[in-house]
Amino acid sequence: MAVFVATDYNIKINGVDYSTNLTQAELSLEADDVEVTAFGSTYRNRIGGLKQGSLNLQFNQDFAAAGIDSVLFPLLGTQATVVIKPTSTAVSASNPTYTFNALVTSYTPISGSVGDLSTFSVTWPVAGTVARATA
Repeated sequence: MAVFVATDYNIKINGVDYSTNLTQAELSLEADDVEVTAFGSTYRNRIGGLKQGSLNLQFNQDFAAAGIDSVLFPLLGTQATVVIKPTSTAVSASNPTYTFNALVTSYTPISGSVGDLSTFSVTWPVAGTVARATA
């Protein structure tokens, strides 16, 4: 069994690569638990229902002219296309890509204490389906 150390995630938001500004990424997917137990059953029966997801990112802030702040601030309240790969190498069976739209529901442009690195995190819901590709 192969193991994986996260050192080279490739993450693009609306086509712009922010990998070097990110320190943490998490795409979480889940399906609703729908009970379908009928009379006569002695155990509960369940099926998977609607799916949903969320994206959690931890950024190092950047106020440069084309930096993170200039891109994320106008996205608040809109959908952004997100593409994530485990590494920056070509898409393959061992390096799948996940593509989806995320609703940009939060942005914290100013965060930090005196002398600290300015960082912020966001958690955005997935808006629609997540596509996984291996080629």
